[in-house]
Amino acid sequence: MSIGTTWRQRRQAARTRRAIDRAIARTGSPAMRDELLTMANSSFTSREL
Repeated sequence: MSIGTTWRQRRQAARTRRAIDRAIARTGSPAMRDELLTMANSSFTSREL
């Protein structure tokens, strides 16, 4: 894996986290908030393995 690839993956992960944070902040439904958090946690955990 090159340095450029690692940098792109980190940039994409940061962008994804910000998008999820914005979606969580906008939602008024506790159920939707829980679902977004579950998706975010499973997404980032599987990438780090």
